[in-house]
Amino acid sequence: MHELGITQNIVAIVSEYANGMKVRRVLLEIGKLSAIMPDAVRFCFDICTQGTVLEGANLDILEISGLAKCRQCGTEIPLEKPFGSCKCGSVRLDLVAGEELKIKEIELEEVCV
Repeated sequence: MHELGITQNIVAIVSEYANGMKVRRVLLEIGKLSAIMPDAVRFCFDICTQGTVLEGANLDILEISGLAKCRQCGTEIPLEKPFGSCKCGSVRLDLVAGEELKIKEIELEEVCV
């Protein structure tokens, strides 16, 4: 399960950015063509955040649909798999969206003094 290593890296990046502040929420964008399973990331997140500034944080995941552009006719085609064909018959497609893995937002807890 490569999601464990990916989630460990996400926790490390967010922890570094938080600079000791408590993290309340993390929003990830995960492309449907990325071969990363959002449910596995959710499972690993709870384990990987134990004892960190992310412990107890909410994890929101926005799944990005696959999209390609045909090299022959320029049509944009929605994809469910990392390959496909255009209505014009071409299989020469450039992926436009769906392979993302981004930390889109981090919400930190404000401390009032």
